[in-house]
Amino acid sequence: MNPSPQQPFRLGTRASPLALRQAEMARDALIAAHGWAADAVTLVPMIASGDRIQDRALADVGGKALWTKELDIALVDGVVDAAVHSMKDVETIRPTAFVVAAMLPRADVRDRLLGAVSIDALPQGARVGTSSPRRTAQLLALRPDLGILLFRGNVATRLRKLDDGQADATILAAAGLDRLGLGDIGAAIPATQMLPAPSQGAIGIEVLAERSDVRAFVSAINDAPTCQAVDAERAFLAAIGADCQSPVAAYAAWDGNQLVLTAELLSSDGREKVAGQLALFGDDTPETLAQQLLDRASPAIRALFAG
Repeated sequence: MNPSPQQPFRLGTRASPLALRQAEMARDALIAAHGWAADAVTLVPMIASGDRIQDRALADVGGKALWTKELDIALVDGVVDAAVHSMKDVETIRPTAFVVAAMLPRADVRDRLLGAVSIDALPQGARVGTSSPRRTAQLLALRPDLGILLFRGNVATRLRKLDDGQADATILAAAGLDRLGLGDIGAAIPATQMLPAPSQGAIGIEVLAERSDVRAFVSAINDAPTCQAVDAERAFLAAIGADCQSPVAAYAAWDGNQLVLTAELLSSDGREKVAGQLALFGDDTPETLAQQLLDRASPAIRALFAG
């Protein structure tokens, strides 16, 4: 049993139901790993800027930093000891003051379609609600007839909008639905049809880089295969110069002892796509695949990325 912290270990989290559930998972993992008492870890919820702004696309109002800003401030000010994030929502390039000390085992990386049994089954001209440039481009690549509507908000908000008839269908991450006990709704979209977003399904716990004591506590719950896969996806993102407006998908999966990275870059309207796959070892790195795709990409695609 590791010694308990001098005071309850404080985990910062966004206050949305899904974020709280993910923080509870991190709390439970810490307690189990260290043999701590049930009250040794406390959650500190806070409202993120991204949760306050619901009527505009994320890229138009500050990007992914809107999900991390309040938690970053809380870490620096000593209000929390660590912060729990959906890794998909964490900026690719982070300030050096912070470090992801652990990732929990990755969940289902696929998307789920709500409103139809499959993308092919959507009616002609169906309205699909999403705020994701990746999902928008992938949907339009498969079904150019679809109408894409801006859908922002937490899972409950998006489900309510769908029930209200604001759209005919929507797409949500399978991992989030599963964690909320909603694993029985929606139809899973094969990753071969819609490659997931980088880091989808992964939960990360971030700490101040200078706090080696806190980092040691948190690193005890790190799942190395998840961390290595997500790090590869994030390295690919950095290499292509992607931002919140870039339609990009990337997924690193273990094939035995080999990590294989699959990625695709799309034009915003889905009419153009460049895709590739690379086993990562030796000189073949995420940056290698990024350069290969950028070299093969059309001007319309390169304009959305580093080129």
